[in-house]
Amino acid sequence: MDIIIVGSGKVGFSLAEQLVKEEHDVTVVDTRESALRRAGDQLDIMTVRGNGVSAATLREAGAAGADLLVAATNSDEVNMVCCLTAKSLGTKYTIARIRNQEYTSSVAELRRDLKIDMVINPENSTAVEISRLLRFPAAADIETFCRGMVELMGFRLQEGDFLVGAPLRDLPGQVKKLSLLFCAVERGGEVSIPNGAFVPQAGDKLYMIGRPDSLDQFFRLLGRYAPKVKQVFLVGGGKVSMYLADILDRMGIRLKILELDEERCRLVSERFPRVTVIHGDGTDSELLDSENLTACDAFVALTDRDEDNLIIALYAMQQGLPKVITKCNRQSYAGIVRSLGLDSVISPKFVTASNIVHVVRGLQNSQGSVMNSLHRIAGGGAEAMEFTVGPATKHLGVPLKDLELRPGVLLAVIVRGREIIIPQGSSFLQEGDQVIIIARESGILDLNAIYAAEPAASGGTGT
Repeated sequence: MDIIIVGSGKVGFSLAEQLVKEEHDVTVVDTRESALRRAGDQLDIMTVRGNGVSAATLREAGAAGADLLVAATNSDEVNMVCCLTAKSLGTKYTIARIRNQEYTSSVAELRRDLKIDMVINPENSTAVEISRLLRFPAAADIETFCRGMVELMGFRLQEGDFLVGAPLRDLPGQVKKLSLLFCAVERGGEVSIPNGAFVPQAGDKLYMIGRPDSLDQFFRLLGRYAPKVKQVFLVGGGKVSMYLADILDRMGIRLKILELDEERCRLVSERFPRVTVIHGDGTDSELLDSENLTACDAFVALTDRDEDNLIIALYAMQQGLPKVITKCNRQSYAGIVRSLGLDSVISPKFVTASNIVHVVRGLQNSQGSVMNSLHRIAGGGAEAMEFTVGPATKHLGVPLKDLELRPGVLLAVIVRGREIIIPQGSSFLQEGDQVIIIARESGILDLNAIYAAEPAASGGTGT
């Protein structure tokens, strides 16, 4: 596809990087020569210097024949006008990054009047991700599928866990009765799809998928069950914090926000009367202690500096808080802190880019199986995708034991009506099923792409 990205900031660069990997023709537009030079040097893309609002600039970038334009500058207004201009020139589909709540509250009007096909809000998406982790503190990562009927969770194995040192096929009977499946494992930076012979080790990050109540029961058996979060300590009063405060307020969770900027403190306090707002430096450990940090059930670091977030989060973890979450856009930093045991690291640019890649694949595959959702897991080393089985899907009604899946692909869950099926050899697909696929490689557009080139007469289920 021919794709134009206006704005080569954190989100724009990350998105271009992912789209290039999927072999799209990408053109990046920016007013800053330095940003374009960085993108052009590191990625196989075209660059155009200019204002994305200008019809001449967009015409030079190829907007007349573009399949998609993503407006991701720091200005909501520029992004909106950019989409309108691109549509008038002939661009087929437009996406605008809009962060102001006053604008995002009227999405229907924006889409109608400004020809914007999709609105993305990285800060709101990040807040939703964090609130999901706070609902289930035992998990380091959590994704939902099929309108909440299925969840995927990641967690770090510790010395003494009953899974350590024994093949997955020898799991206790209590675990085998649960409606769940171990679908991916991250070890030493490598991601694999485990089979029954896989032997988990302490330090592995395991991902499992299944019914929410089964996952809940598993963590109870593991001795890792955490009670419901009642009070959260949050450092940073920016846009993500505002969205998160709104969500947590509706959930009935008590919240303390520590913010360095006095004017921002006043704004947060006026907006959320029930929130305790503290003016101070979040990197001051004495201040954190004086505000009774350890009495909280969870800690979230959301300042504008990755370095501060990581240092503060590691301090909170050392103080023994049951759940610690931090925002970090630099993947190199995230890898370092994960090695220190801080697993819940959220990247707004990563969340946003994944959402847009999902849309791109949907546009590519308008005739095949419908991709309902796409989530990157294991630090981007694997993908979890939800498809709807359509009449064009191959091998309907054929038992999985008679099919061969591509290497590195797992058919993890089948949802048929209200029934959740963990696939076995006798399981099969039928039209209307919701299917969740785990794949090590990226780029799967259609459910038919999970099969090996020549189905075998007999074989495994692709694990």
